[in-house]
Order: sequence, then C-alpha cells, then structure tokens
Amino acid sequence: MSLLASSSSCNYKYIVFPSFHGPDVRKTLLSHMRKQFDFNGITMFDDQGIERSEEIAPSLKKAIKESRISIVILSKKYASSSWCLDELVDILKRKKAMKQIVMTVFYGVEPFEVRNQTGEFGIAFNETCARKTDEERQKWSKALNEVANIAGEDFLRCDNEAKRIEKIARDVSNKLNATPCRDFDGMVGLEAHLTEMESLLDLDYDGVKMVGISGPAGIGKTTIAKALQSRFSNRFQLTCFVDNLRGSYLSGLDELRLQEQFLSNVLNQDGIRINHSGVIEERLCKLRVLIILDDVDHIKQLEALANKTTWFGPRSRIVVTTENKELLQQEWKSYPQKGFQWLALRVTQLCGKLPLGLCMVGSSLRGKNEEGWEEVICSLENNIDRDIEEVLRVGYESLDDNEKTLFLHIAIFFNNQYVHLVERLFADGDLDFKRALKILENRSLIEISFSSRIVMHRLLQQVGKKAIQKQEPLKRQILMDAREICYVLENDTDTRYVSAILFDISGIDEVYIREGAFRRMSNLRFLTVYKSKDDGNDIMDIPKRMEFPRRLRILKWEAYPNKCFPPKFHPEYLVELVMKNSKLEYLWQGTQPLKNLKEMNLKGSSNLKALPNLSNATKMEILKLSDCKSLVEIPSSFSHLQRLEKLRLRGCISLEVIPADMNLEFLYDLDMRGCSRLRNIPVMSTRLYFLNISETAVEDVSASITSWHHVTHLSINSSAKLRGLTHLPRPVEFLDLSYSGIERIPNCIKDRYLLKSLTISGCRRLTSLPELPASLKFLVADDCESLETVFCPFKTSKCWPFNIFEFTNCFKLDQEARRAIIQRPFFHGTTLLPGREVPAEFDHRGRGNTLTIPLERKRLIEEESIEDNYESGSDQASEEDSIEENYGSGSDHQASEEDSIEGSYESGSEQASEEDSIQEENYEESIQESYEAGSDQVSEEESYESGSEQASEDENEFEHSEEASEDYKWSNTNL
Repeated sequence: MSLLASSSSCNYKYIVFPSFHGPDVRKTLLSHMRKQFDFNGITMFDDQGIERSEEIAPSLKKAIKESRISIVILSKKYASSSWCLDELVDILKRKKAMKQIVMTVFYGVEPFEVRNQTGEFGIAFNETCARKTDEERQKWSKALNEVANIAGEDFLRCDNEAKRIEKIARDVSNKLNATPCRDFDGMVGLEAHLTEMESLLDLDYDGVKMVGISGPAGIGKTTIAKALQSRFSNRFQLTCFVDNLRGSYLSGLDELRLQEQFLSNVLNQDGIRINHSGVIEERLCKLRVLIILDDVDHIKQLEALANKTTWFGPRSRIVVTTENKELLQQEWKSYPQKGFQWLALRVTQLCGKLPLGLCMVGSSLRGKNEEGWEEVICSLENNIDRDIEEVLRVGYESLDDNEKTLFLHIAIFFNNQYVHLVERLFADGDLDFKRALKILENRSLIEISFSSRIVMHRLLQQVGKKAIQKQEPLKRQILMDAREICYVLENDTDTRYVSAILFDISGIDEVYIREGAFRRMSNLRFLTVYKSKDDGNDIMDIPKRMEFPRRLRILKWEAYPNKCFPPKFHPEYLVELVMKNSKLEYLWQGTQPLKNLKEMNLKGSSNLKALPNLSNATKMEILKLSDCKSLVEIPSSFSHLQRLEKLRLRGCISLEVIPADMNLEFLYDLDMRGCSRLRNIPVMSTRLYFLNISETAVEDVSASITSWHHVTHLSINSSAKLRGLTHLPRPVEFLDLSYSGIERIPNCIKDRYLLKSLTISGCRRLTSLPELPASLKFLVADDCESLETVFCPFKTSKCWPFNIFEFTNCFKLDQEARRAIIQRPFFHGTTLLPGREVPAEFDHRGRGNTLTIPLERKRLIEEESIEDNYESGSDQASEEDSIEENYGSGSDHQASEEDSIEGSYESGSEQASEEDSIQEENYEESIQESYEAGSDQVSEEESYESGSEQASEDENEFEHSEEASEDYKWSNTNL
C-alpha cells in the first residue's frame, strides 16, 4: 500500500484501540477501563462483539489505523488466539510505520513470561502455534518479545485496580499532551486575555468556530495562543500548533505542499503525501480539533489550511495569529461583507498601516454597516494624524525633556543594548540616566530584559522617529535624514541642539563638509557615518583641518577618506572609536588623553602603518586591528592596556614585532591568524582562553605554552614551520594543528580530559598518534599521508551520543591501527577510512541491496541512556549570548554597520581551505560572557546580532478582532 493510501485511511477516529482476549478481561478490567476513559473524555474503540475468526477482521485493521494509541492487555490466554496475535503484529507495524503510541497492561502474567513465552502464557502460545507454520510462530514470537519490552502496568501485584486504571487514563492524556503545562503561571495580565478568549471560543458550541488574534510583532499573540493550547487541549481529540508560517507560501511552497506539512503536524505522521486539495476535509471532518495557525502573513495560507468550517469536525476551534488584520477580514467572507474591502483599504491608508492605528479606527467601525463606515472614514480623513498620534504618543508626551531625550536616543540608537553600557555613554551629560530609565520602564515605554538589556517595542520606536520629524529643524536633537545632514554640513546653520547624527551616505551623489561643520555642534555625542549599500564610490570630501566636536562619546565612520585625524582632534571623551575600512595611515601625533576609551576598531584599514601611543587608554577593553595589512609593529605602550580583554590582529600580514612580556592581565581572547611574518609568540597574558596563531611563521611555542594556563581553544593550523609541541594547556577543549609541519603530538595529550576536538588534517610529517583522552568527540586526520600507527586501544567518549573520526587519504595506516579505530568501544557516529575492501572486522555481510544486523537490546538501551543523559546535560549547559554593541549604528542598519555575529574558534573539523573563507566576524564574540563571569568552564556559546528589531512577547498590548456571525466571533481589547 502506498504511503498516500495508508495515510488517507487514517482519521484518528478513536483515541485508544484496545487489544485483548475477551474471555479474560471483557467483563472485568476492560469494562472498568472503558468507564474511566469515558469519564476522562477518551474515546475507545468498541468491537461490539465482532465475531472472531482465523483472520483479523478488516474492520479491526481500520480501527487500529484510526486510533491514536493502542493498549495491549496481555492476559494468560491472550496467546491462545491467533486473532489477538495477528492484531498485535498489525499494531506493532503501525507503531513502526506511523509512530503510533503503544501502551501495555500485564494482567495476571509477568512480562518475562510474555517475552519468553513461558508459564501458562507459553502453554497457550504453543498450543496456538501447533496448528501454524514456523514462519507464523517466529512472527508472533518476535511481536510478543517486542511488546513485552514496552514498560507497562503490572496488575499481578496491584493492590488497588481502580487507582491503577485511573493512572492509565492519566497516562493516555499525558501522551496526548492533554495536561496543561505551568509555563504560563505568573504572567501578569495573561489570565484576563485567556478568559476573554475562552468566551470567544465558546467551547460548548457544537459548531466550528474560527477566532483571530491580530496585532504587531512582539505584542504577545503567540504567547496567548500557546497558553490557549496548553489550557484547552484536553477538550479536543487532536491539537496542533503550526508555527513559522511566515513566508511559507511566498517562499515557493505550493498549496498541496503546505497542506502536506499541515496534516503531518496535525496527525503526527511523517511523510504524508496528498494529490488533491480536499484531503484536509477528508481527514479532519469527523475529528474535534484545536488548530492554531501562528504568524500567518499571506491570504493563501488561510485558503490552503482553513478555508471552510466544513473541513473540521463538530466543536472544532481554529485560532489564527497574524500581524495583518486585513487577512482575517479577507479570509472570513462574512466579515467584511461585499463592498467593505475597498473601505478597509481606505482605512489602512489613513492609518499609515500602523497596527495600533488600525485597532483604534477599527473599534469605531465595529458593528457598522457600509454607510456607517463611509461616514466614519470621511470624518477621519481630516484628523487622522491627530487622532492616531494621540494614541501612539500618549506615553511619550507625558515625559519631561530629559526623559524624552533618553527615549529618542533609545528608539534610534540603543534598543537592545546593555543598561550599563548605555549609562556609560551618558555619564558626562546633565541627564540623570538612572532616574529617566526607571521612569521609562515604569510607564511601559521600555522594559529591561533578564539579561539587563533595554528593550523598546518597535511601535514605540516609530513614535520616536515621528517625534524627531516633528521637532523644529533648528531644535532637532537627532539628525537622520541624509539630505538634511548634507545641508547642515555644507552650510553654517545653528546646530547647537544636535546630540546625535546617523548619516547613511548611500545614494548621495556627493558630500561636501565645511571645515567648521561641527564647530557649533557643542552637544554632539554620537556620530555615525555609514553605507547601507556599498556602491564603491568615494563621494565624501573632508577638509584636513576639520574639527570634530570635543565631547564625542561615539565616533563611527566607515571608509573614512583621510590619511589621519585632523590636528585638533580631541578624543578625551570617546568611549568607542570605530573606523572600519578607512584610508588612515596613522591616527594622531603624540599622546592623547584616552581615559574613557573602551573600544577601538580599525578593521580593514589596510593603509595603517603605525599606531599612536595608547598609554593613556587604560580602560580599553576591545581592540580590533584585523586586516591592517601595512601595520608592522605593535607599540610598547600596549603594556598599559591593563583592562584589555580582546585583541584582534588577524590578517596583519606585515606585522613582525610584538613587545614581549606585556602581561595584559585581563586579556582572554587573542587572534593573530594570518600574521605570516610573526615568528615568536610573546607572553601577553596568563588568562587567555582563546588563542589563534594559525598561518604564522612560528616554529616553536614551547616557551610560551607554559603560560597558557586557561586556554580552551587553541588553533595553530597552516603553520608550516611548526615542527612539534612539548606541552599542551590542561584545560584545552578544541585543538587545531591542521596543515602544520608538526611531526609528533606530545604524549601528555592523553591527560587532557576536557579535549573534545582535535584537528590534524594535512599534517604530512605526522607518523603516529599517541594515546588520546576518552573525552574526544571529533578527530579529523584527513590527508595525513605519513600516518601509520595509532595508540591501541582507541578510546572513545561514552557520554557523547555522536562521534566523528576521519582518516580520509591516510593510506599508510597499518592494519592494527585500522582495527583499533573500527573496534573502539561505545561507537556512535561516523568514521572515514581509506581502502577498497570491506574490513574483516565487519561481521555482517550480505549480497544485494539489503543487510540485516541483529541488535542487542541491552546495548540499545545503554546507547539510548547515553543520548538522553547528553541531551539533558546540554539543556542545562549555559549558552552565553555574546552580542556586539552597535552603538550609534541605528535601528535600521545595525546588521550592515557592524558585523556582530562572530563565532568561536572552529571545532576542528574544518580544513584550512575552508577556514580561509571565514571572516573575522565569524569568530569575534565567542564565549566572552563566561570569561567575564569568572568561570573556568567555558561554554560553547551562541552569538547573535543585537539588532533593534527584537520584540518582547511580554508587551502589555494585545488585540483581538470581533464580528459576530454564525461561525466567527471577534473582539477588540487594548490594555
């Protein structure tokens, strides 16, 4: 039978199918179970006295397919019926093919009696098999063995059958995910929304209802929908939460493909295939279902998945969440009625497509006919801006001037940034930052996340942008419009109120800046110049003697065109200096006061020849000099950077000199990859965690390695002159020596119990591998042409569910080495070995396209336990979120302005050619917070970008839509 045909017959008409021997349990245990199941709302198939025969009835096979769970009641005489045994075989096939849940009940028999067919159960089985073929006997025996290994309820030693039956009913509900979770306990305001939604769903109504939840991103739609599913799923035969629908239709999935995925989720069956659009109705029309379609953004999604109420069984409920309320209006044709769509379009145009504006106008339109709509819209056309702004700006207008200033800067620059970092940037001004921030939080204009980040909803960011646009031009605090900025820089205008400039020069034909353009900007603190689209044109002319404002806190200027800063450059207040891809050859002459500087980023400034004296930058934490290809020497003043934590020198191909013994106490992350002229690695810090000295000319690291007491990630790949290592850091977890000239690996590697990954690909001089630690999970030794021997026995981590060991093109490996690799204990994962023949150690062989391998149950349970332990441990491991602080980059271009996603050192499974393609930003922010927390156990981090589009699911605004009809009900609620 094809998968499609098999799937088409499965409607989950029943929750439970019981397999039992009637004379043993029908009038006792089964009747009590049926009563308890009915009480719990669990539908169980009733055979109604179907006459038993030699072959299982088609009606029973159909019932098995239409049931979500099968419960096998194994009694003393169960095996006396070939009907029961065939039924069991069919159930287990269904379990394997369609993931049907199978539960067991042992009634008067021991599990081992069923498993081995012994005792009274075995006698009954042998009597049944006496009349059958050996093939049937083996088939039944295998099925009994398999079902006996499913943990179940044992009634042989049961003191209270009633309580045991109640437990079975609870277990069935739990397996259906019918027990509400506690994830939503304590959420302020959620209960009121759930109460209202329960009223809208009207669960006692026998018809089908569809309810929509609409509103802007981050407003809490998904949270409410998930809470609904958790609370009410036990009232339905099937429940399904279909998420990530956004873009699913527009990305190329046709209607049938979308329906296939939908049915697979609803029915919990993989691989469903359909060939016509009526299958959803065929499969679900008799089932009471709760379907939640989350984040719908295209009308075709609703037409494909919930086009008609007749598709679903009586008392079903469909909940749709969307940012676009118009989708709900278009889809459910009873609202709006004919003639309303054009009026709805006029409303969206009047509201500027702001969801909150649509909510406000919609509340005045609810329940009105077409004439009433027209009347309201006509009155709104003259005062639409005022009315909507009154709603959007009510919180903003209640602030004083200082609080408004902070609100605007957060909206444009500092959304999703750390509180302490933003506070530092306002430290020199008159603003009482802590007080103003607390007021914004108390008035729900921002929230402080659990990680101490400032989070502002994007609707409120739009309020901020509009507020800036409404300011008088000569009193505007933040300049964002490129043409306005050009005018200000070219003309002598009054700019004393300007505190921040966000200047996107993309699309500007030419920019001319006067020498005194910034002279009157005494309040300018944040200056960012960037290109959202790189057109390759240098369109900016900067006077050599131009004066920057003295009190700048952030200066970010992408592709700065001059060779040095102006003579009157005063960086004493700077916190961040970012001049990526600049034409700078040097920064300034002499020693500048840099007491506030925390970060300097000169990445890609390929003409930079020398660095200034940085002895006064005693608070600097991050210094990025990657791809400064003309830089020859690091100045001795670096020894004064005692707070430096991260130093990027990647791709400094001319760098030859680094001062020795700088002893930077807090430096934990050092990247010198690609410094091809660097021969010696000085002792720069004893607190390094991440060290990359790949593609350097280093020959010997023995003098430095003794100081690397904390290094967990060490990469020395593609260092052709490196011949050997005498020592390895004890805490090392990831070690990459690939494509180096190393000839031997130190024996001490066996004692590095934290080592997870070792990459030695392309080490053509390496002849042997010493004993490796059991903690190793990844070993990549491809193209080790001289490798002959490995230590025996070959250890493997027992606690890691998947290992990779690659020896591609290691043709000199002797047979003992190959045998050690193949026969290592606790094998999970992948091994690659060269050769043309199947190794002799492979015991299971066969001809043709199939191979049967008998598996030991004990080993399978052991491996399952290993995987479970690993997965639970992974959940507890802290994945530190390290986010690049993109101050001043603006909410609309943070991703392009600052490449903030920078991953950890490679795990060791990549070859050098692949690593060459990895940019510095794929390394940047790895695991920094674990260092800052002082932990020696460095977690494998997950870095992500700190764009300002992240929205909180805990906003205090939430919107339904309401229109009464036979099948649909809408509501509108604003907190």
